[in-house]
Amino acid sequence: MSSSVSSSASALLTRDAVASRLKSRYRAENRFRFACASALVVGGLFLAVLFTSIISQGYTAFTQHFVGLEVYFDPDVIDPAGNRDREVLASANYNAIVRDSMKRQFPDVTGRTETRKLTGLVSNSAPYELQSLVETNPAIIGTTETVWVPASDDIDMLLKGKISRGGAEETRRVSDNEIAWIDTLEKSGLVDRRFNKRFFTAGDSREPELAGIWGAVVGSAYTMLVCLALSFPLGIAAAIYLEEFAPKNRLTDLIEVNINNLAAVPSIVYGLLGLAVFLNFFTMPRSAPLVGGIVLSLMTLPRIIIPARAAMQSIPPSIEEAAYGLGASPMQVMFHHILPLSLPGILTGTIIGMAQALGETAPLLMIGMVAFIVDVPASIFDPATVLPVQVYLWADSTELAFVEKNSAAIMVLLAFLIVMNLAAVIIRRKTERKW
Repeated sequence: MSSSVSSSASALLTRDAVASRLKSRYRAENRFRFACASALVVGGLFLAVLFTSIISQGYTAFTQHFVGLEVYFDPDVIDPAGNRDREVLASANYNAIVRDSMKRQFPDVTGRTETRKLTGLVSNSAPYELQSLVETNPAIIGTTETVWVPASDDIDMLLKGKISRGGAEETRRVSDNEIAWIDTLEKSGLVDRRFNKRFFTAGDSREPELAGIWGAVVGSAYTMLVCLALSFPLGIAAAIYLEEFAPKNRLTDLIEVNINNLAAVPSIVYGLLGLAVFLNFFTMPRSAPLVGGIVLSLMTLPRIIIPARAAMQSIPPSIEEAAYGLGASPMQVMFHHILPLSLPGILTGTIIGMAQALGETAPLLMIGMVAFIVDVPASIFDPATVLPVQVYLWADSTELAFVEKNSAAIMVLLAFLIVMNLAAVIIRRKTERKW
């Protein structure tokens, strides 16, 4: 009797101990889940803060303020002889025409300093835009037209609310008179906010209101074209050889180890390689997309070879064995079966590798693509810059308008990267096969 009582008590103690341990384990598991979820939330918050900061600073760059000038195309200034000679039209004093147009709006402005400030309400490009109008249509000479020209960067920032109107005048970039003048023009309907086409169609400029990303976008496109043309066929060929045809010995093992190590080499090392080999030894053109594409292709090769081999290894051996059983040659097995079935994984790895190359800056700085390039490149041999380097250049400027454009350029770059990564995901989901 006493033995059964003691065994029952022991069983109760055992159940209590097990229940206590289970509760402790469940609490530990809940704490671990909470920590993991908290890490995800914190990461999402940081990402949200980053995107909010970039978008809040950059979205205003997609619009720009223009000022309407009542311009009298004075024939005595533009073409005194009336011959309509293109050289004479090009050498006319269009600065005087802009200055006279502004002074007609504000006849009370006198003195050289005040006149200079008044003319500074509009961009330095205003005389060139008037010159372009005259050269395009000489019949405009002698008439009065309303011409819309970009506002200067400080006035644009003022109208967008990024330069404060309050505080002491000496602490502001815009004087009280300039604020009064631009407010008067705005009330007269001579200030308009428009979509900033110039941001997407122009190259870089020293003047923030004239700077655009088109030169950098074209440079990035040429660089990526060279990178893809070199890295994709070489990477696929290397993966095919290592996976299907290379003998298994110490040499191939060494090659495989080095390929894996190259994927982790800092990108600036590739830039130093390009500087030493392609520029100094082969004397290839500095700042050219050709050199940039070659350097990025070297960096991208391991990122294509490794996913390509992994995609080939995922093909069931039975497919290869069946093809050999039917009399197919190794080349036929590769190109008729293994390569088509592994193509989704290969393309996914290639797109991700190209997206990483698109966002690289350090190797391109080493080969001179950090230069200030105004003209849009016409070929892979012309001097150019790329979008990440353009962001780097604008980040070095302290002017508010360049800060705004820098954030907008980051938004464009992020959009390209998101599209490329989404394309990789879509290709993977649409074409992958489950074995």
